[in-house]
Amino acid sequence: MNELPLSDVSGDCGCEEEHGDPVLDVRPVPHAIRHATVFGALSAIRSGRAMVLVAPHDPLPLLAQIADRENGAIEVSYLQRGPEAWRLRLARR
Repeated sequence: MNELPLSDVSGDCGCEEEHGDPVLDVRPVPHAIRHATVFGALSAIRSGRAMVLVAPHDPLPLLAQIADRENGAIEVSYLQRGPEAWRLRLARR
């Protein structure tokens, strides 16, 4: 089984945090499973909590899918807009 490469992260758990929010960097995730990976991570975010998504491009199609699936329960704010990475904070209301 192939393992996904991890970017430089803090701690031993393989996770990173930004402003107290867990960070999911999907750049090394294969494109075919990238959206499913984000949906899985979002399902673990409780009300009043957030995660930071790091993507290789502006994830507009993904954001449309999230809005559709979550019925407005996720608030999106951009932390960085390229050029190498887009960082978005996804907060569950």
